[in-house]
Amino acid sequence: MIYHSSTTWVCSVAVATVWTSPESVRQKDAPGFENPVSLTKWLEALNYEDLLDLCEGNRVQTQVLYGEPVLIDEIVGDWAKVNCIWQFSKKDERGYPGWIPLAQLKEMERISDFGYAKVRLPKVQLFSKHREPLLVVPFNTILPVIDDLDDHTIVHTPHGNALILSEDIERAPGIESFIERVGVEVVSCASKFVDIPYFWGGMSSYGYDCSGFSYNMFKGHGYFIPRDADDQAKHGEEIDLNDTSKWEVGDLLFFANEGSNKVRHVGIYYGNGQMIHSPSTGQSTEIIILAGTKYAKELCAVSRYARTEEGPL
Repeated sequence: MIYHSSTTWVCSVAVATVWTSPESVRQKDAPGFENPVSLTKWLEALNYEDLLDLCEGNRVQTQVLYGEPVLIDEIVGDWAKVNCIWQFSKKDERGYPGWIPLAQLKEMERISDFGYAKVRLPKVQLFSKHREPLLVVPFNTILPVIDDLDDHTIVHTPHGNALILSEDIERAPGIESFIERVGVEVVSCASKFVDIPYFWGGMSSYGYDCSGFSYNMFKGHGYFIPRDADDQAKHGEEIDLNDTSKWEVGDLLFFANEGSNKVRHVGIYYGNGQMIHSPSTGQSTEIIILAGTKYAKELCAVSRYARTEEGPL
């Protein structure tokens, strides 16, 4: 469920990281909280210990994409306490909470008269109205449509009207109205992101965490599931985890440490006893055979969000 607000504040960089607090940011994170943001420079500069500290040091909560709206709850100095209203969380009914530098936010008129454009490739170039390179935006960036121009679509952005190649996007009347939620389509899309590095809190094609990966594969098909794995496990249609014959391609598989019911990981059922997932820091998105792995012993729930080929949920 998406919390709808009259807010017009949006992310004004390709990807903005949502921090636990302003004090969570380290000096080495500077490329990640500037405007323009330098995601590749930032991630390449972080070693394994630096990346692990984002999780174990409770520094990063989630991320938002270019043009994604947030609800500003409070402004303290150069920082805004926000709720990410497209990301359902039990932490706050208004959306996932955290802090974003004000420099990465901008007030923008919300226009939706002509529907929305969603980026369908891992990364695409956005151009200014003068057809000059503006910035690169990641998969699942959603922007209001203004008009069509030859082989480009005119979209409304935090930088004003801009151009994007029409072949790089999907069009829909609403943010939850893109292609149908068929499990095989979700998995087909997920396969395009094999070998992308794991990133704690990651919600972009620069790097996903486990639940960010599952969230975005469903977002790419017009459905906003909860942001975190434990919330994802509590919603959707519960499937018998002990009867694999009932599993469908696109079902979500949830895992907990042996002897615990606390969900710590999620993957997407790939079919034929396999799973596609973003494992952990230092690893990359992969397809694995479940049998014989630790995941086979730690499976604790199976949930269905995508419809099957035969009909709707």
